[in-house]
Amino acid sequence: MKRVLITAGANGIGLVMAQAFAAEGYGVWVTDVDRSQIAALPEGIRGDVVDASDEAAMAGLFDRIAAEWGGLDVLCANAGIKGPTSAIEDMDLGAWHQCLAVNLDGAMIAAKYGARLMKPAGEGVMIFTSSTSGLYGTPFRAPYVAAKWGVIGLMKTVAMELGPFGIRANAICPGSVNGPRIDRVIEAEAEAKGMTPEAVRQGYASGTALKRLSDPEDVAAMAVFLASPAARMVSGQALAVDGMTYNVDP
Repeated sequence: MKRVLITAGANGIGLVMAQAFAAEGYGVWVTDVDRSQIAALPEGIRGDVVDASDEAAMAGLFDRIAAEWGGLDVLCANAGIKGPTSAIEDMDLGAWHQCLAVNLDGAMIAAKYGARLMKPAGEGVMIFTSSTSGLYGTPFRAPYVAAKWGVIGLMKTVAMELGPFGIRANAICPGSVNGPRIDRVIEAEAEAKGMTPEAVRQGYASGTALKRLSDPEDVAAMAVFLASPAARMVSGQALAVDGMTYNVDP
């Protein structure tokens, strides 16, 4: 049985990823900060309440994985928060730090402890969740953009370091993905720009070649592919799942 850990895997994209891996026969272990969502996980998916930016808590999680599973085949460093929506001159430094802590520090911590399990095995796959915001700038989202660009740089470095040990690393860059999270992002952006949420949503869709938002299943399908033998020569790549964004601020 292949074993996958997904941070922030009890809701949204992470949960759909977890279900997709479970459908492929993987043992699935997820984390989340929301105890109620962990308690509501589907049967067959294991979950722990862990803050991805808390190194001590994450170290303990990996110790449990090592003790109970004996190793790890796939790591999905998926934890992230949207961070503040603000003009740069009004940016709160504390909110900036929190956004980078979860999105970027959390990815590094997961990779740090994941590498310690995968290197002795001589194989493994790390999948980082970045964003199209990690490929382009996004007005009023400076901390999120900075973190997601950082995730891609982290991934590329990890791919170089761990490739000689048979470990591949890639980043998925979702665009706007249908669900409660993008609803909150759209509401905040609409307020910042003095627009209606529906106008912002239509703008997101119109800025892509396919003229629509993605679904969580699109992102999960990419994760399952990247973890599979079919992607054995795919490493160090930032792969957009976004319908081809060509206007980031329509």
